[in-house]
Amino acid sequence: MQFAWKFGVIALIALGLVVLPGGGNALDVVLTLLTIAFFGAIALLVYRFYRQYRIEVESLDDTVRFALFASVGLALLTFTATDRLFDAGGAGVVIWFALLALASYGLFWVWTRYRRYG
Repeated sequence: MQFAWKFGVIALIALGLVVLPGGGNALDVVLTLLTIAFFGAIALLVYRFYRQYRIEVESLDDTVRFALFASVGLALLTFTATDRLFDAGGAGVVIWFALLALASYGLFWVWTRYRRYG
């Protein structure tokens, strides 16, 4: 019964966003605020991890540290360009996934080098 009540409330809010004038704009604002909060939380998490593991990061070899920062930067740029890449069509989506895969592989490569010498 509690599930049905919660589902009804969410359905009522969704109906209001669809039917009321300006609902689409309100939804865009809400989604933008959620996106900003999400990326802000990720930034705080990365900052906290960097402060906690600063000695390990600084003790990495220069090549490995460069790969770490380049992978994080590539992921950040890819997330920033999401709208443009998705608007480009199927090729843009493939490029988006390829860039994220490359960034993920770079982070995995750094992690394996760190674990090898650690």
